[in-house]
Amino acid sequence: MATLSLSAVAKLNLFLHITGQRHDGYHLLETLFQFIDYGDRLDFTLTDTDTLDFSCSVAELAGPDNLVLRAVQLLQQEFPEHARGVRIHLHKVLPCGGGLGGGSSDAATTLLALRQLWQLPLSTAELAQLGLQLGADVPIFVSGHAAFAQGVGEQLTPMTPACPWYLVVHPGVHVSTPTIFQHPQLPRQHAPIDPQQWNWHNTQNDCQQLVCQLYPEVAKALAWLVEYAPSRLTGTGACIFARFDQQQQALAALQQLPAAWTGFVARGINESPVCQQLRQASTVT
Repeated sequence: MATLSLSAVAKLNLFLHITGQRHDGYHLLETLFQFIDYGDRLDFTLTDTDTLDFSCSVAELAGPDNLVLRAVQLLQQEFPEHARGVRIHLHKVLPCGGGLGGGSSDAATTLLALRQLWQLPLSTAELAQLGLQLGADVPIFVSGHAAFAQGVGEQLTPMTPACPWYLVVHPGVHVSTPTIFQHPQLPRQHAPIDPQQWNWHNTQNDCQQLVCQLYPEVAKALAWLVEYAPSRLTGTGACIFARFDQQQQALAALQQLPAAWTGFVARGINESPVCQQLRQASTVT
């Protein structure tokens, strides 16, 4: 049977500006997405049946709303003549509601895997557009390259930011993205910037102040982390991250992490590992 074992890594929003809001309620964004070499993993095996068998290392995440299942169902609906039975197991590492894009990354890896296993007639751009139905962050994971994003996050311009080491801290709370984006105090009129002129000092995360206000534990964690290195919220939270030039610096800070929180050290990367893994798999087959 054909099998694939693929990564579904996290992303960081190196900054996040909200430049407006559409009539349908969706927010217009500017952000710089970069991947990190840390995340979930998915195993795919084609079967002789016509059924979908999905399991997850975290049992409570295996329900019908999981984005992996929704990604499979989307492709089944769009390409019923190509769909085949498949068994999928998700090794879940990334926290839910952390702003790391774990669910979107899982969905994107699923779309990419099934495009290859089912031999779907789709370009990467077409697959990314299809994935937008599952969530605004899915296209960046389908594209697999660090990018400056506009629109609702689907208009991507490839970028090659520096690749420092990051300490990512999860303060143990789940931040609701709808709550943040629907909140009246969220700033929504950030002036657009030239993506070639961005740097840490002329950008920010427009959600950070509101998230810290509504979730005091995030504010507490950010106040701790910023003592070690420049720090910022990713996405709508709850994870925060700090940049370090050396891995050892990040690991030293991680050793001081208060017991109430969790964290990890990872390297920034500008190409998702799933791209290389799929290239290798296609060469083998």
